[in-house]
Amino acid sequence: MTIIFFGDIVGKIGREAIKKVLPELNKKFKPDLIMANVENLAHGKGVTEKTLDEMVEAGINIFTSGNHITKKGEFGKILSDEKYQLVRPANYPPTVVGREYLKLKIKNKNVFILNFLGRVFFRETVDCPFRKFDEIYNLLKIKKNDIVLIDFHAEATSEKRAFGWYVDGRASALFGTHTHIETADEKILPLGTGYITDVGMTGGLETVIGVKKDNIIEGFLSQTTVLHEFPETGPVEVNALLIKIDDQSGKCWELKRIHKEIKI
Repeated sequence: MTIIFFGDIVGKIGREAIKKVLPELNKKFKPDLIMANVENLAHGKGVTEKTLDEMVEAGINIFTSGNHITKKGEFGKILSDEKYQLVRPANYPPTVVGREYLKLKIKNKNVFILNFLGRVFFRETVDCPFRKFDEIYNLLKIKKNDIVLIDFHAEATSEKRAFGWYVDGRASALFGTHTHIETADEKILPLGTGYITDVGMTGGLETVIGVKKDNIIEGFLSQTTVLHEFPETGPVEVNALLIKIDDQSGKCWELKRIHKEIKI
């Protein structure tokens, strides 16, 4: 099974980049599943029906999220709407609307999509992602040869790496998101789990993690709150991950970073 996962899509410029590059990637890799993190989809924070519909139309099948998914007022409606294949972090409190996991059938294989928030350096106080993974894994009675894909939305590289080792052999792939910086540590762990600390983002190239660089520099210099603005045109970096899973064993056999720079 071939899967493409796009790192955090940031704002309009990120959405336009997806529309531009996805047909080429589809033709080249012929993926069975296309996924993306969309917590920054609508002007850099949160998601709206309009922006999500854009990405569905562009060809993305499954959406993961993170700590910014609740930043727009309509988040409750979107997370509750089953027409969107959108999963929220499973270790949010159980009162938060939305699905803790997705279960799909692709090529006659069970495919489980999971999303967790890290706890290091986050304002949110969420449940332990390690224990929550165990709970869901046991609840769903996931088998060793099922395909399990995890978006671990976390700040600390150490927490991401530890979580990767923790799920090795039980997940087909764990890809980190949130920092918007592509890391060069993709690997297949000893028990068959594909791992990368952070896939990166699809957003403005000449920015600071998607935000106009002058905003961020001013904030560092003045130590005051500065409005975050997001470019809508200009150079864009597209960061994604190509994941190939053995259909019989559910283990990862190839992991490759996709990095493109285009202009919108």
